[in-house]
Amino acid sequence: MKLIDLSLRDYNKEVFGEAPAPGGGSVSAYAGSLGVALTQMVGSLTIDKKAFEGLTEDEKAEMRKIQAELDPIREELEEIVDTDASSFDDVMAAFKLPKETDEEKKARSAAIQEGYKKALEIPLRAAELCLKALNLQSIYANCGNKNAITDVGVGTLLLQSGLEGALFNVLINVNSIKDEEYANGIRKKADELLKEAADKKAETLKIVYSKLQ
Repeated sequence: MKLIDLSLRDYNKEVFGEAPAPGGGSVSAYAGSLGVALTQMVGSLTIDKKAFEGLTEDEKAEMRKIQAELDPIREELEEIVDTDASSFDDVMAAFKLPKETDEEKKARSAAIQEGYKKALEIPLRAAELCLKALNLQSIYANCGNKNAITDVGVGTLLLQSGLEGALFNVLINVNSIKDEEYANGIRKKADELLKEAADKKAETLKIVYSKLQ
């Protein structure tokens, strides 16, 4: 069963059930995919419509180009709805490995560490995708159908939530990584993603609010 193929109601049931997954990481990826979808909806309500004719040729070309670029971002985030839900499986499996001999203990410890890396790299990818989408929203905020400007704003909020939520999972897992160089690199990357996303969110929402006045 793929989570992304469930009805909205059934997905909610999976989330509030007793199982630990799907949890925040899966939900964050889904929030990000919705943010992309809303952004693209604004494009669909603009491209080849009456207001579209008032744009410059460069603006038209840019919106068409970005509309297509958002497709694989949305699709990958949809896939992460499922892969994030199972990303901790390797850690759990590693904890069940035998630990009677020194060799078994060493192999078990290495498997646990690799499991934690996998568990954080999937949500890290989700955060990167959300930021990529945030950085593509300007054309919609500035040139999109003015009646859909709130959808740009909601898309921005969802992408920011998806990014920050995904990074929660990154940061909790990186605390279990013993390789300090690797862990510090991940923490630095998370900080950079958060800062850039916060700046882009503020920039886009400023445009949204200016058009609501």
